[in-house]
Amino acid sequence: PAVGEGPARRVPSPGSFLQATQAGEATLTALVLEAMDEGKAKVRRVGDLFCGSGPFALTLAAGAREVHAADGEAAAITALTRAYRAGAGYARITAEARDLFRRPLLGPELDALDAVVFDPPRAGAEAQVRRIAESKVPLVVAVACDPGTFARDAATLIAGGYRLERVTPVDQFAWSAHVELVGVFRKQAKVTGRTLRRPR
Repeated sequence: PAVGEGPARRVPSPGSFLQATQAGEATLTALVLEAMDEGKAKVRRVGDLFCGSGPFALTLAAGAREVHAADGEAAAITALTRAYRAGAGYARITAEARDLFRRPLLGPELDALDAVVFDPPRAGAEAQVRRIAESKVPLVVAVACDPGTFARDAATLIAGGYRLERVTPVDQFAWSAHVELVGVFRKQAKVTGRTLRRPR
């Protein structure tokens, strides 16, 4: 069966990852779009990492943004590609099956992007986040279902020069202690200058 609403409607393969609820997915997508629409610089090209069957990628592309999507599950990339080809009015989407734990996007690939959104499994995105922290990507949106790995990945980004602007909890796991988080990070400009010495 098809899942999603509007431009993000797609047919995932059996066993593919889906958000716990349709309302939860809609809320997460709205928070990602909100982050992309903020700031002075226009976000034109986005990397959607750990993209699954593409709810973020399809919605971003429907908003005239080019998207490069990557996920380790080939069947999910196939579902995304089919939804993209069956739709109309999308900006360009490129998609690849890629194990981002073992082969994360590297500096030159990341530096070509205006923003990155990543939504990894509970283990987080440690290897990929290290590469993002070293990059020049202006905007990073982290979606996480584990507060512990989110905190670890956030610390890596902050150490790499990003500022955490906000974290929004999304309670889509009814009657449980689990929570989804959406964090928005922006790269900070480096301050350079001479060291001033006190007069003796």
